[in-house]
Amino acid sequence: MPQTIKLKNKAPNFSLPATGDQMLSLSDFKGKNLVIYFYPKDNTPGCTTEGQNFRDLHSEFQQLNTVILGVSRDSVRVHENFKKKQEFPFDLLSDADEEMCNAYDVIKLKKMYGKEYMGIERSTFLIDSASKLQAEWRKVKVKGHVDEVLEAVKKL
Repeated sequence: MPQTIKLKNKAPNFSLPATGDQMLSLSDFKGKNLVIYFYPKDNTPGCTTEGQNFRDLHSEFQQLNTVILGVSRDSVRVHENFKKKQEFPFDLLSDADEEMCNAYDVIKLKKMYGKEYMGIERSTFLIDSASKLQAEWRKVKVKGHVDEVLEAVKKL
């Protein structure tokens, strides 16, 4: 049963394989703000655009002591190719077993072409430097989203 995440509570921990041949955990980012965005699949139009938007504003997030991480169920190998092709300056985490997705409650019933399936609902979480969840966005629409996240970081 996924734990219920609540604003102002400690963010759910994670430890997942990531690009750059790393294992990344929540504790690795203590003292920094963290934006975690969950997306359905590498190399798809919406996910590519969302990643490009985070890439294009990456330096502004960095100036605000904020790290960006993307998470999907794709393998690290697929992530490495996607990251290189799109020149993402941030890491992508592979959650093939959906542990982190379940902890953040982003696996939802979706429909495509009349078929129902369980998949990642595009969602973003803002965690402060004390590892507390400060904001969440669910059912994200890509257009304008990254600007909205940046504004929330500025208010921390």
